[in-house]
Amino acid sequence: MIIGYARVSTQDQHPELQLDALGQAGCEQIFQEKMTGTLRERPELSLCLRTLRKGDTLVVWRMDRLARSLRDLVEIIEDLHQREIGFRSLTESIDTTSASGKLVFHIFGALAEFEHSLILERTKAGLAAARARGRKGGRPASMSSHDVRKAKAMLSDPTMTKAEVARHFSVSRTTLNAHLNKTK
Repeated sequence: MIIGYARVSTQDQHPELQLDALGQAGCEQIFQEKMTGTLRERPELSLCLRTLRKGDTLVVWRMDRLARSLRDLVEIIEDLHQREIGFRSLTESIDTTSASGKLVFHIFGALAEFEHSLILERTKAGLAAARARGRKGGRPASMSSHDVRKAKAMLSDPTMTKAEVARHFSVSRTTLNAHLNKTK
């Protein structure tokens, strides 16, 4: 069975162009939705993917109608491949039911993996550069060293409790204890 999936991003857009192309491609059933592609959960796409069976082919007008990113696209197509379901993109002329289509798609998969590696490398390099400039990542400390000294002074009064000191600095007792232990 040839099953189509069409998506437009906003309520103002019209899916007719996609629906016509999918109909001409021989789709026997077409799932369509009006929803942004940035959302992971798209009910019609989920229903479409559940409907597909071994030997079926999923057809889309363009690949960006199916996935949010290249990585997401590769994951969806890999899942289809494992379930022995073909994939065709009409605009990009990709057809994973043929040997050349599989080759093109594997190249896309390698590019997605390469892109992911580059992002990780850039992130690590950026963090290292920030550390070299004396900046460290993470959330700012909720108590300064001056606040910790004040808290210690307040706690030297036997009538003062840690809960009261923590309330004074607008932190939890756990946070106060963590800061006190850090300066020991």
